[in-house]
Amino acid sequence: MTIYNPFHSIGFFSIFETELIQNTSIFTGGFDAKYGGRISSIMDITYRDGNRKKFGGKISVSPFLAKAVLEGPLSKGKNGKPSNSSYVISAKHSLLDYTSKSLYKRVNDGNGMPFSFTDIYGKLTFKSDGGSKFSAFGFHNVDNVDYSSANIDWKQSGGGINFLLVPSSSPIFIKGHVNASNFTTEFTESTSATESLKRSSSIGGFDLGFDFIYFLKNESEFDYGINLNGFNTKFETYNEVKQKITLDNFTTEIGVYFSYKYVTPRWVVQPSFRAQVYASFGTI
Repeated sequence: MTIYNPFHSIGFFSIFETELIQNTSIFTGGFDAKYGGRISSIMDITYRDGNRKKFGGKISVSPFLAKAVLEGPLSKGKNGKPSNSSYVISAKHSLLDYTSKSLYKRVNDGNGMPFSFTDIYGKLTFKSDGGSKFSAFGFHNVDNVDYSSANIDWKQSGGGINFLLVPSSSPIFIKGHVNASNFTTEFTESTSATESLKRSSSIGGFDLGFDFIYFLKNESEFDYGINLNGFNTKFETYNEVKQKITLDNFTTEIGVYFSYKYVTPRWVVQPSFRAQVYASFGTI
């Protein structure tokens, strides 16, 4: 799913839980055609599943934040095997707005730093003996900066499902996903002792896609897939005479890609092609 804002207002904290990251791929340029609609760098971050063998977790507290991660099987495995289902839950909350009152007494007239955030994430995974897998997940992030004359809120939430089908007698993997996410910014400014104005902007969308991976010899593979997504942008503000200005747009896109990866002991050659249909403009 698309994450519209991966960082918190403080700057050096991201919304991702490092305890749950399974794989991270960073592409500064020259990325594959399956990453359609992107014009700069790519951060492709994958979370791991919960532990299917035993219950576990981690709780930590620092002057900056407190967090907890809990995971385990949803049922007992049979004949000593791991369970076919698992869960993982993570939550973290910033403590800087509390601890900074004593750690940074000279900041903000002794009132501490005005930053706070909360992250919540959960995932359920069901896996078959043949390797097929189904996952459902959701997340919610909240940021707040509270100044004496203004208040800024960031809210981001989303959820979806992923599945992987592994046919028993075929070298093809079938992957699919459907998800939705939304990111909203609200700016509330005090214009007088009794009045305030709220400006807001948001972007959100849905994504539906299927990917097919055909494995060849020598670690080579042929990938292709189709993707349908739509996103909505909203904007609301006020001019100098307090007249409301609004803007609301919605658009959909359809993409099809093909990618071939040829692997040798020294080189990896990966040509790819993508066709993108912008339905709102009637453009391919």
